[in-house]
Amino acid sequence: MTVKLASLLLSAAVSLTAMQAAAADKVTLQLKWVTQAQFAGYYVAKDKGFYEEEGLDVEIKPGGPDIAPPQVLAGGGADVIVDWMPSALATREKGVPLVNIAQPFKSSGMMLTCLKETGITKPDDFKGKTLGVWFFGNEYPFLSWMNTLGIKTDGSEGGVTVLKQGFNVDPLLQKQAACISTMTYNEYWQVIDAGIKAEDLVTFKYEDEGVATLEDGLYVLEDKLADPAFKEKMVKFVRASMKGWKYAEENSDEAAEIVLENDASGAQTEAHQKRMMSEVAKLTAGSAGALDKADYDRTVKTLLGGGSDPVITKEPEGAFTTEITDAALK
Repeated sequence: MTVKLASLLLSAAVSLTAMQAAAADKVTLQLKWVTQAQFAGYYVAKDKGFYEEEGLDVEIKPGGPDIAPPQVLAGGGADVIVDWMPSALATREKGVPLVNIAQPFKSSGMMLTCLKETGITKPDDFKGKTLGVWFFGNEYPFLSWMNTLGIKTDGSEGGVTVLKQGFNVDPLLQKQAACISTMTYNEYWQVIDAGIKAEDLVTFKYEDEGVATLEDGLYVLEDKLADPAFKEKMVKFVRASMKGWKYAEENSDEAAEIVLENDASGAQTEAHQKRMMSEVAKLTAGSAGALDKADYDRTVKTLLGGGSDPVITKEPEGAFTTEITDAALK
């Protein structure tokens, strides 16, 4: 082969690759939090070429303490976001029409983790205590639970004092709070890694307390679904994403390594991410990606109930669609 012919073939190959990239449909996904195994399915789908197979060019944008995914979506900074349903439904009621198009997480990983030395053994023991609570939309499951228990959250007598918790476990370690918010796959293990033994802790899983609400789902703006081209793009995105999630469940260590390769901050450790992925797999297990109406109804009931200050004040309408998963998972 002559140098000239080889050069022409190389040029043609480069041009073809460029044309394929240009032809790919671009999708921007905004995550709820930083790059970690909580979002492994999306990183796996990108790494394994599942998005590319669907003709998609997907950008995954990490979140952070100052990033509210619904605001990013409303501002045009993303096509689809990962959010918890309490946040999404509260946001919808306030005028930003979020719609759930898929639900990769079947189970809730949210807990309150308490120091045993505080004497807390049951929810009624929360009264008079300081509890660490995440905000930025993550407070809604907690507020619904307290409403259900009839416990005020304003620090008044017989109620609890709410400490606005950062995205760390310091309030428990420094004994500023009797209990803090944790996830089964993340902060609970940070407490353990900090040197507190499991037998010195008492945990209350929201799911066990009957107030579990749906967590990481995929949401888009309602008006976007009027565009057939956008809907088709989301069908492809959900199909590839769920392929990524099922691969991650079955290959958790490899999935954690893929997450680490995408962590530009370098802040994550291999041991923590592998453990996180094994716990996250328990939450995505049982979901093919389609929203279970019973899970949705339970979430809505929790958010509507329990007192004079519910998270949402009326039954949502149009807050989810099964059209995307019906097409993606058939």
